[in-house]
Amino acid sequence: MRRNRRNRQNRQSKPGPFEQEIGSYRKKWKNKLPVALVFPNSYYLGMSNLGFQLVYSLLNSDDDLVCERVFYESGVTPHSIESNRLLKDFPVIMFSVSFEDDFPNIPGVLSAGGLEPFSAARSENSETIQAGSPLVIGGGVATLINPEPLAPFVDLFIIGEFEPVVDDLAVYLKQLYPSGHKQALLEEMSQALPGAYVPSLYRPQYDDRGQIESVAVAGNAPARIKKIQCLEKTVAGHSQILTEETEFSNIHLVELGRGCSRSCRFCAAGYVYRRPRLWNSEAVISAVTARRELGGESRVGLLGMEMASPEDLQAISGHLLDENCSLSFSSLRADMVGGPLLDLLKASNLKTAVIAPDGGSERLRRVINKGITSQDCLSAALSLVDAGIGTLKMYFMIGLPTEEEADIDGLISLVRQIQGAINTIGRKKGKLTQIHLSINCFVPKAWTPFQYHPFEAVEKLKKKISYLRREFAGFNNLKVSVGHPDTAHFQAVFARGDRRAGMLLPEIAKHPKGWKKIFDQHDLDPSFYARRRRSLSEIFPWDIIDHGISHEYLWKEYELALAGKTSATCGAGLASGKCRKCGVCHD
Repeated sequence: MRRNRRNRQNRQSKPGPFEQEIGSYRKKWKNKLPVALVFPNSYYLGMSNLGFQLVYSLLNSDDDLVCERVFYESGVTPHSIESNRLLKDFPVIMFSVSFEDDFPNIPGVLSAGGLEPFSAARSENSETIQAGSPLVIGGGVATLINPEPLAPFVDLFIIGEFEPVVDDLAVYLKQLYPSGHKQALLEEMSQALPGAYVPSLYRPQYDDRGQIESVAVAGNAPARIKKIQCLEKTVAGHSQILTEETEFSNIHLVELGRGCSRSCRFCAAGYVYRRPRLWNSEAVISAVTARRELGGESRVGLLGMEMASPEDLQAISGHLLDENCSLSFSSLRADMVGGPLLDLLKASNLKTAVIAPDGGSERLRRVINKGITSQDCLSAALSLVDAGIGTLKMYFMIGLPTEEEADIDGLISLVRQIQGAINTIGRKKGKLTQIHLSINCFVPKAWTPFQYHPFEAVEKLKKKISYLRREFAGFNNLKVSVGHPDTAHFQAVFARGDRRAGMLLPEIAKHPKGWKKIFDQHDLDPSFYARRRRSLSEIFPWDIIDHGISHEYLWKEYELALAGKTSATCGAGLASGKCRKCGVCHD
């Protein structure tokens, strides 16, 4: 086994992705079980995903496994970047799935690799796992939220976080390869392996409205699958590989925790990762120190800053300053910019910072339970620009529940107010800060209070976007990026989709622009999934997963949202350990 150590001064003229990395593995295949770890999108996006890196490292820490990465590229035969082996050479294929946009790429990459995409057909071809007839495993946050659209293609889902189960899973995989009986061992795993979901053991039954009436469960498989979580860490999760070809180019990423205590009603991660876990400052500092194993990169990116306590931020910021590290981050809570964190931002010479008001008006931020005010956004912007930020990026959503014209005007007014205030600082400094607005269409997600709410009509979203573009046309030093409503519509269908919708994914992979026509050809209506309001009593496809969250709690939060009322954050009950609000922490 060898881990890559890139020579920055003596690169090849046109090196491949693997040759540009620090920290990746190259292992011999002899007497080892080969596992392909597939990210169903580009190398750039896949290697920007810290969870994908952690799974890669965990699998390669087993001397009996050789894990190599495969990325999706349209029109290219899938192969690993470590040894250039074809995907069909691997007896085990693991997918890490983060986004609904990538769902068609699951059957797409299997077909492109010369493999049968449907799980049932692979089982008919072979009772064992082998090259050409692999065991396909799914994981990642998208499958933690709603795995059902991918159920026709996946033999086994791991529902939850990988660290607690990787060793036991590896034992089962070694039993399977090369001569173990696949179905028998899958049935055993469904009962004995935490987080194991074997879709072939479950058969949804539908009523005459097309809604789930019941789910038939085979044998002794559990009625629902409880997610698995990593409850504590002595060393926080951190980058395992450094490369320039990512969103965070050569930045050592460190997670501050998992989940989020803020309880924003639109955010699935804030619900499916409950209870939120914040790693202590010692675990985070140990992860920062681990950057020395990858060449000592001085730029550190902190993930999850929105839930860190001021005390922990002070300790971590002090350590980074002592180590002469500069800070990067994905986004900041607008109400947390200040103190030692601001000192670190100034020392880091950051060019860009991100804040996320999400809702355009105060009223709409109450609806989504965002917990920040326009004044918080303004104060954060002033502090960041005073610290030397050249570009201020702001995230907003349109199409949120109960949104009105006044809320859209509120978005414009907030941006105008912020720009006027930061321009005052810019003129004194002799350089104006650019504002970059990222405006996306709201997509209701499973396991949130808005899982009951319909996605807004595409035409209405397009009108709102046109209005915003006209209003912002006269702003100087302002860039506007907008997500396409048609793309959001696709996401909205599969975010709350089922196996029937999933069966269309191989065709959609071949004709992505014609996905609505494909639905029509199969007598399925996208509006059934995206535009329909749900009731409290409905059985959802994603109910097969047990997050411990009660539907009554989610429905109550939905009613509060429609009434424009806020509720306490998830973290409010953590100190006492006696919170009984949503059901996750109930004994």
